[in-house]
Amino acid sequence: MSERIVSWHGNPSKPKYTPLPGAVDAHCHVFGPMEKFPFSAKAKYLPADAGPEMLFSLRDHLGFDKNVIVQASCHGTDNTATVNAIAKSAGKARGVAVVDPDIPGDDLHKLHGGGIRGIRFNFLKRLVDNAPKDKFLDVAQRLPKGWHVVIYFEADILEELRPFMDAIPVPIVIDHMGRPDVTQGPDGPDMKAFRALLDSREDIHFKATCPERLDAIKEGGGGDPWDAFAAAVAPLVADYPDRCIWGTDWPHPNMQDEIPDDGHIVDMIPRIAPSEELQKKLLIDNPTRLYWAD
Repeated sequence: MSERIVSWHGNPSKPKYTPLPGAVDAHCHVFGPMEKFPFSAKAKYLPADAGPEMLFSLRDHLGFDKNVIVQASCHGTDNTATVNAIAKSAGKARGVAVVDPDIPGDDLHKLHGGGIRGIRFNFLKRLVDNAPKDKFLDVAQRLPKGWHVVIYFEADILEELRPFMDAIPVPIVIDHMGRPDVTQGPDGPDMKAFRALLDSREDIHFKATCPERLDAIKEGGGGDPWDAFAAAVAPLVADYPDRCIWGTDWPHPNMQDEIPDDGHIVDMIPRIAPSEELQKKLLIDNPTRLYWAD
């Protein structure tokens, strides 16, 4: 794992779509810089540095106002790189941490002071070796007031995870809609199963994100401009307008073989949220309620 991976576009286009003032990129990451914030010994990939200065420059280029920085798996449970980026944002970033389930309460409250507002449970086997549901539930019961749980999984284990999610005592945000097969269309079995999950609890939110992953050519999709993604996801946003948020997923971990243009990703927004009212909920109201309620 000696060769460091570059997974982001070096010169992303300026989007045709202009985000509404106050818009939030509610799913992005920082990598390092490694010299100050080493990567985890358990990391499954070793990215090149993609620090806060790069992230905030991209934010401004794309026309966003704020960021929600999600702890990347390459940093393990050491959240100092994420907290450092939040500290450098002048109040324009909040974060989601990955923690050891045995983390003391005092450490959780320190993370809160650093701008963290949720924790992430990752069930992608290619990224993490162990995902202990019992310990995850224990830490979910000890979160500071106003926090939520973010869950990352693939569609084939959704039913297996349902009892676990039912037991989580705080609001839930699902990363990338649980990675459905968008080529099945809006009424395909993956989307039907995901809708059933959303209907089971009113406090489950989802990220209408990652066309570059879910509609990738190598996954059987059509690739950019991601028509299958737009067709499958627009009805979901329309039917659950108060529970959707959006983000770029920059710097696109492990996308080095099919690096997306972030300007094109932003231009997906009006295709899944055609009206200004929907765009306001997707980009401002919903992420603000989750991350800046205080």
